[in-house]
Amino acid sequence: MASLSLSTLLKTRDYLHTCHFYGVVCTRGLWTRRRELAKRRDANHSASVTSRSSSSSQDVTQCLWAAYNDTKKKTEDLIPALCKNAVNPDTIFANNEMSLGDIEIYGFDYDYTLAFYSSQLHTVIFNIARDLLIAEHRYPEALREYEYIPNFAVRGLHYDVQKALLMKIDAFHYIQLGTVYRGLHPVPDEEVIAMYDGCHVPLENMSDFYGKSSHGHTLKQFMDIFSLPEMTLLSCVNDFFMKHNIDYEPVHLYKDVKAAITDVHVKGIMYRAVEADIDKYICYGEQSHAVLQKLAEDGKKMFLITNSPFDFVPFRRVTDSGVLLWDRIHRLEKGQIYKQGNLYEFLRLTGWRGSKVLYFGDHIYSDLADLTLRHGWRTGAIIPELRKEIKIMNTERYVHLMSWLQALTGLIESTQVRRDAASQAVVQDWIKERENMRSHTKDIFNGQFGSLFRTYHNPTYFSRRLARFADIYMPSISCLLRYDLGHTFFPRRTPLQHEVPSWPDQGPGRAD
Repeated sequence: MASLSLSTLLKTRDYLHTCHFYGVVCTRGLWTRRRELAKRRDANHSASVTSRSSSSSQDVTQCLWAAYNDTKKKTEDLIPALCKNAVNPDTIFANNEMSLGDIEIYGFDYDYTLAFYSSQLHTVIFNIARDLLIAEHRYPEALREYEYIPNFAVRGLHYDVQKALLMKIDAFHYIQLGTVYRGLHPVPDEEVIAMYDGCHVPLENMSDFYGKSSHGHTLKQFMDIFSLPEMTLLSCVNDFFMKHNIDYEPVHLYKDVKAAITDVHVKGIMYRAVEADIDKYICYGEQSHAVLQKLAEDGKKMFLITNSPFDFVPFRRVTDSGVLLWDRIHRLEKGQIYKQGNLYEFLRLTGWRGSKVLYFGDHIYSDLADLTLRHGWRTGAIIPELRKEIKIMNTERYVHLMSWLQALTGLIESTQVRRDAASQAVVQDWIKERENMRSHTKDIFNGQFGSLFRTYHNPTYFSRRLARFADIYMPSISCLLRYDLGHTFFPRRTPLQHEVPSWPDQGPGRAD
């Protein structure tokens, strides 16, 4: 091999060095360009994926809202036909199958059964009880500033004696949020949940089987129509104490108001006020006379009986002038008036037991519970509020609200299984709309507590007791005029949750 001169080696080194240097530079430039190209490809791919994902989410959202709009249109198309299925307010509704042909004896309570009172009587009861609190229980004179609020409360509410809260509870012992009042103002839902560690009220805190609040039971239920002034007075006095920052014991307040209301009735104060202006306070039972005449012409036995103390007291006959006679009563005679006594004495003297007797009353506990549970009488509940609620339910506004509420609930139920973000966002919008509609539906009946019969979709505690203690129920006994005395009442077969509604709705009461 030929040897190379030093100058040639140096030139070769410099050349190689130069080539190596530029080679490195060129290689690094290629890598840089490749990385840039890769980044662009990744960016384009990511943009493509994002675009496809965004497009997919938009497609899901559009699809769900299309289903929403389609369902809403179909629901609205049904409204005219649904409005034709109005319920007649004079209908008798059945919880249990019962034939009038089996009934030989008809019994009646008096207050809000044979005789109805004007709403002005509630104002009288409120005012008298309020003044008794001031005069006899030494409550502040400034309480006279409070007047009766006719549409504040509804029947069937519960009152927490220790917490001084008025509320509505459903058939499953759950508090309906938005219906809890301290005084005259609603309690925030968060505060209610904190106080009760949720919304459920334990059985041991509820009133007993007959609605009475005894030892250990902190919630009292108000079941009769005369309790409306009592609930309003409780709320007004609570409101006064809170407004003036007066420290008070809620239990004492409840007992004092209860005592004042009791005095209005027991001491005859209310009845004297009614007697002073009968035409102002008494409505004569909406054709009650025609009902009694119809029963008499058909040969039915009838009696009128009012509440008596539980203690055994023998009956005493009363003369036309009101004098109590001292002779022993061996049987009850037709056309005579008797005082004192009690249900057990009445049953002993008449022998009227079992399902041949039908008794009507407005108080589900004191009028009906014992009669059906212990003695087997058939029972009819008089619910005057029913007529107003039915008229509301017959309106196009209510039919529209309830139809769409049910349809929207179905959409939520079927769509909630989709767990993607787009679907869940739509479902949350629907849930918010549903909550607003439920609140609006409640307010249609009563701005504070809603319907007597429902807590949103569940029956109220009142409804549960009504279904248990009353075979039939109606707004007034005048509803009997629509029926033959051999008529059989059939309860509507409502599908259970696990049943398919495979039969047509043959519910009672459709308006002609």
